[in-house]
Amino acid sequence: MKTISIGTALTILASAAHGAECIDAKAAKAGFILERPGIHSEFRPAAGGMVSVANEYQSQSPQTQFLFGGLIEVFRDSETGQLAMIPFSDLRKVFPLKAGAKSKTLFVRLAANKQPKGTETLEINVKGKETFSLGDCKYSVLAVRQTIKNEAGKTQDEFTALYAPELQAVLARRYDEGTNAESVVGYEVIKPLPN
Repeated sequence: MKTISIGTALTILASAAHGAECIDAKAAKAGFILERPGIHSEFRPAAGGMVSVANEYQSQSPQTQFLFGGLIEVFRDSETGQLAMIPFSDLRKVFPLKAGAKSKTLFVRLAANKQPKGTETLEINVKGKETFSLGDCKYSVLAVRQTIKNEAGKTQDEFTALYAPELQAVLARRYDEGTNAESVVGYEVIKPLPN
């Protein structure tokens, strides 16, 4: 009978336990948790290509989002109110994403007791592929530039989403890209949902 040292056995067990924390596409179908200081987010696949995200913040009330494909927000609910982004075209045509893909989606933003201020446009430009790490887990992500413009064409919001297609989740956002003020705000930990 072949024997191994206790140190080798512990190393093997630690590696196996640590590797089990990384979520792949198959495991993502059961849902998962992404965290960073101050935020805990639970991702669950939902009907119609949606991903439900339950966010708990350290300093704010909880929030639930529905993201088409895990990327495009279509509904948000929190103690401060509800917000819906109603697209005027089929979001399914935006996916699957690949490097070089571009799209424009016209939509209207609806909130309770507020008249819409006009239509807006979501521009998506898939700039390329990158690797993003969550702890020891590495994911292939697409750098997806998202620009929201108002009816007059003025930019309202702009960032690059680091989107992991296998998870259907944005792992980080890059702001002020290409400037001295460039910053990345991203999750740091991924783990399975508790049973």
